[in-house]
Amino acid sequence: MKTRKNIITVLTLCAALSLTACTGKETKDTTDTQTTDAASTPESSSEINDLFQQENQLFADHQDEWNKAFAMANKSSADPSGNYGDYLADLVDSNKDEFTEEELEVLHKDIETIRGIEEKIAALESAGTPETAADSSDADTPFKNFSATDYDGNKVDDSLFSNNAVTVLNFWFTGCKPCVGELSKLNEMNEAIKSMGGEVVGINTETFDGNESAIKEAKKVLKSQGAKYRNLSLTSDSDAGKYASNIMAFPTTVLVDRNGNIIGEQFMGGVDDQKNYDALMKQIKAVIDADSAK
Repeated sequence: MKTRKNIITVLTLCAALSLTACTGKETKDTTDTQTTDAASTPESSSEINDLFQQENQLFADHQDEWNKAFAMANKSSADPSGNYGDYLADLVDSNKDEFTEEELEVLHKDIETIRGIEEKIAALESAGTPETAADSSDADTPFKNFSATDYDGNKVDDSLFSNNAVTVLNFWFTGCKPCVGELSKLNEMNEAIKSMGGEVVGINTETFDGNESAIKEAKKVLKSQGAKYRNLSLTSDSDAGKYASNIMAFPTTVLVDRNGNIIGEQFMGGVDDQKNYDALMKQIKAVIDADSAK
């Protein structure tokens, strides 16, 4: 599944989030993604963007139903790396008892439309010639020229990434129960990967721009869950801040290599579920092994 930076729905999970991080998303050009989506011509790129906008309009037209569905992402065993329509179908069907018959009818109708849109997108992408960089350091990433501040006021730059074989960035916010529920498990993960050259880093989207009251509350929650790994405050108008503001569901985790490049797809769902924990650890070890082989 692609990184959907142009989702315009306001997710139910974001209800307690500040307006800066949880307003509806503005439509962005598909070239502004963190994955390599092939489009050989400006015309095909424009067509793909139009198709994404059609999907966004469905989410906007039935915002209440889709907010409810996305809020259950952490409860689903659906694989977000497959076809987006199939992912949405699995997400809805695995939680079908939570919806009314009317809601299910709306969602299933939208999903069939999205499947058709996805087929068109796939055809346009496969017809193009993807430009794959031999050196991942040339890839576009929101984490180049990275700058942040930890909760003790210390400045953090892109050496955060260059010093690690893999950096596990976990995006969360204090009012998100699934986010809080996985903090202790993320701390366990951080302890497990430190000796391998990895690090877990939290980014609480309520603490943007050094929000002191939000940082104070986040520190309290982290302490209550025994989470001692680093958490950072981003500037909302930075590339990293904009990327975080476009996360479509919480909690979400991404893996970043030494060059600040995102590796693989976003990982959605709490790692307090052992199956999710094991799956994420497998991905982490693969990145570390690839780094060691260089």
